[in-house]
Amino acid sequence: MSAAITVTDATFETEVIDSEIPVVVNIWATWCGPCKQVAPILDQLAAEYDGRVKIVKLDADQNPQTVTAVGVTSIPTLGFYAGGARVDMLIGAHSKPVIAEKMEALLA
Repeated sequence: MSAAITVTDATFETEVIDSEIPVVVNIWATWCGPCKQVAPILDQLAAEYDGRVKIVKLDADQNPQTVTAVGVTSIPTLGFYAGGARVDMLIGAHSKPVIAEKMEALLA
């Protein structure tokens, strides 16, 4: 079963911007309750979309450079990237169908 992969300030460009396939970036923190609700949903979606959409997670506290660069002001934030650019975003905890709908839009 696939799970979200961890990215950092150092690997964000390679894993997200330079990715050959669309990417969902989960920006989270260990102390964030809603982040803990979203994590298992994203692990399920990572398995379901394996090979079509990459799901990565970025710890906001450990990677402030990327958090600032992408303009995140609240967590959890899900950034949806295609072709190296963010094309959509969800802020806060959302249900699996809502996140899956945004992922389908990446593939359209």
